[in-house]
Amino acid sequence: MKKYRKEWFGTMKSDVLSGIVVAIALMPEAIGFSILAGVDPMVGLYASFCIAFVTSFFGGRPGLISAATGAMAILFVGLVRDHGIQYVFAATILAGLFQIIFGFAKIGNLLRFIPRPVMIGFVNALAIIIFKSQLSYFKNEGITMYLLVVTGIAIIYLFPKLNKSIPAPLVAILVLTIISIMTGMEVTKIGDMGTISRSLPNFSLPMVPLNLETLAIIVPVSLSLAIVGLTETMLTAQVIDDLTVTKSNKNRECVGQGLANMIAGMFGGMAGCAMIGQSVINFKSGGRGRLSTFLSGGFLMVFILILNNWVIQIPIAALVAVMIVVSISTFEWDSIKRISKVPKTDTVVLFATVIIVILTDNLAYGVIIGIMMSALFFVYKISGTEVEQVVENATLTFKCSGQLFFASTTHFIHAFDIDVDVKDIIIDVSNMKLWDESAVDAIDKIYLKFITKGIRVDIEGLSPSCFELLERISRHCPILPQYEN
Repeated sequence: MKKYRKEWFGTMKSDVLSGIVVAIALMPEAIGFSILAGVDPMVGLYASFCIAFVTSFFGGRPGLISAATGAMAILFVGLVRDHGIQYVFAATILAGLFQIIFGFAKIGNLLRFIPRPVMIGFVNALAIIIFKSQLSYFKNEGITMYLLVVTGIAIIYLFPKLNKSIPAPLVAILVLTIISIMTGMEVTKIGDMGTISRSLPNFSLPMVPLNLETLAIIVPVSLSLAIVGLTETMLTAQVIDDLTVTKSNKNRECVGQGLANMIAGMFGGMAGCAMIGQSVINFKSGGRGRLSTFLSGGFLMVFILILNNWVIQIPIAALVAVMIVVSISTFEWDSIKRISKVPKTDTVVLFATVIIVILTDNLAYGVIIGIMMSALFFVYKISGTEVEQVVENATLTFKCSGQLFFASTTHFIHAFDIDVDVKDIIIDVSNMKLWDESAVDAIDKIYLKFITKGIRVDIEGLSPSCFELLERISRHCPILPQYEN
């Protein structure tokens, strides 16, 4: 109960203020992502409300902001074009179900297999994407837009020197809104992005045929949504973990995101996931608890239903200023300084992750390729083996060291000199670890090469686990006397 109260009310004042900031920042994002997917703006707004509301209760990371996102919206484009909005809702519900299953299957534990260079690449790529996405708002705008954005950025950086209790982004939004209204500036406002109706979401199951044909249409999309959504969510949760020096429950987050998407689909929303930009805004504005997540969705609906006429007057320049600052603070600038210090392979993985994400606009692709490259580099690094020949009392000993597995067996086998004039050979593997069937097969091949020449072979130094593997798989090596029970 104490933990529950702390998560909800431990930072109540900061959570309320940050919830307002995040709700304001969510509006143009939700509308923009709806337009990207080819659906009505209210679909993204309803999704953001439902997802924020549900994850505040069931998510595994207090203070994490989840809503409609661009990465998910892109996956809906073809489905909307070919089959219509009802299939979007159906795919959203099924994607949520997949995520719940993944959560109970403990897929969140796989996050530990993501190397640090991939994590840094993910964060840097996201920072670049956030910044790049803001540039489109400057199109066909005059000098006024630039002046407002610069003013907003200045307020965000300078206001904390005067007062740290009120979030600087909120101050910037209020100041720029007042300036634009009082001066009658001709700038793009939130209301210009799409119609925002004063209506609550209604419960309604998707109107699609319940048959195999429908499943064939939505399953590929839903599976992609589930994987992309969880990838972004897990990595965003880890970023906030690092910022707050706390630990989150990744598997619970998977279940919470899945439940949120299922409910969003039932209330006219599209699938979403964690948003690193808004999550960092929440953190920078003081939001630490579940209340900040809950209120980000709550205030979003308040703005839609009650403050509609005021909210639509907020200039896009104010939100652009906030997001530019977020992109700057999100980028790991220290990673540039450390390029000369870290291994070159880590640098290659980092840049590959960034480049792939930017080229595809898909964070999952960059992360997957980054993990694969890291795995290949790691395998290459540990695949080296050494074989040293030592002659003692007419017995030739091959002292082996290293990791013997599928990637190192060829080099290992070629390291043995078969043309030797001795009667006894010892293969000492005290400093070698046998990992798989390929390793045992390599030992078998070397053993056969020597015994076919009439040379007696002893294998020494096997650890219990290596001996068990050799005894179980080997087709030629005998059970060695020194290892018999």
